[in-house]
Amino acid sequence: MIRYTATLALLAAPALATTQDDVLSAQLRPGWQMENGAHMAAVEMQLAPGWKTYWRSPGDAGIPPSFDWSRSENVKSVTIHWPAPSVFELNGMQTIGYHDHLVLPVEIMPKDPARPMRLSVAVELGVCDEICLPASLSLTSDLAPPGASDPEIRTALAKRAATAGEAGVTEVTCSVDPIADGLRLTATVRMPDPGRPEVVAFETADRQVWIAEAVTERRGGELISMTELVPPSGAPFALDRSGITLTILAANGAVEVKGCPAP
Repeated sequence: MIRYTATLALLAAPALATTQDDVLSAQLRPGWQMENGAHMAAVEMQLAPGWKTYWRSPGDAGIPPSFDWSRSENVKSVTIHWPAPSVFELNGMQTIGYHDHLVLPVEIMPKDPARPMRLSVAVELGVCDEICLPASLSLTSDLAPPGASDPEIRTALAKRAATAGEAGVTEVTCSVDPIADGLRLTATVRMPDPGRPEVVAFETADRQVWIAEAVTERRGGELISMTELVPPSGAPFALDRSGITLTILAANGAVEVKGCPAP
């Protein structure tokens, strides 16, 4: 919680003479119609050199982005395909996100495949360098079939996290212990050692649960990572194990593991 307070302090810093337009520009890349009837497009953000923005689970010192697609026309659902993010360390704080340039693929399913789609999104996010700024984007694009293959979007799709099966994960278990204000969660993942430092990011189905920075170690073919979960009630709670996602980040990419059953 202390680190989040530190982030808010940065937002209030007097150096806000820097504006959003100085450090961030964005557009929708219209992409192409897929064989399943969905449309692949992307939100593209260009950041000034040295600036970064955050992943969906940014660490307790980061600012998670939010997306509002409600003003879109003939859109049934939107699925974001997150490229593997980077891990940043600054003043003892760990955050997770993207620097300089981000192409974020989005898969859009129409309500009526016979009608055209218009994609509209409002994005609230944070962008940071030595200071942090809150930023707001409002982007709109018509998605006319068939569109055209976009190498920038395909490159971003290729950077997605590998699944557990693709990464050679053979077993994952989580032990849960109550603590004064929530739960301690310890995950053990059997998977090949990439030979590089790994960072584990935990997510739960309930986004209101605060998640501490994980402490992670390797024991040969086992990756062991521990975090603490604190709900708004500040007390132990019933944890939905099927809603746990572990994302294992290393210099050569990411692995996403869904669900964490008991040992």
